[in-house]
Amino acid sequence: MPKLTVFAAGSPTPAFDRPRPDRLVRDNPLRTTHEHFVAPQGDLCAGVWACEPGAWNIDFAPGKDEFFCVIEGRLRITGSDGAAAEFGPGQAGVIPAGFRGLFEVLEPVRKHYVVLERPC
Repeated sequence: MPKLTVFAAGSPTPAFDRPRPDRLVRDNPLRTTHEHFVAPQGDLCAGVWACEPGAWNIDFAPGKDEFFCVIEGRLRITGSDGAAAEFGPGQAGVIPAGFRGLFEVLEPVRKHYVVLERPC
């Protein structure tokens, strides 16, 4: 039987990365991902993501959607159309499949995330 995933009860090994050099806009922030859940099919994952201040261009794949909720810190996402939104603690959003724009971490941030990836 599948088991309930309780983030507070787990301590997954963190994965560290930085934005790809060709997408980097400002600084070179360290990003830390604690992946708490991966569906058996591999199409859904959830966890906690943290990042230092910086900015980079994002280009979501056609089948990839991300829900997030900021735990602490502040970030801004600006679409290629120029529309921008800022998120702070307790605020949530969805980055839809095919989204292109700028991702800026204004203050060190931590967020819960859920990513769904579907074949296109």
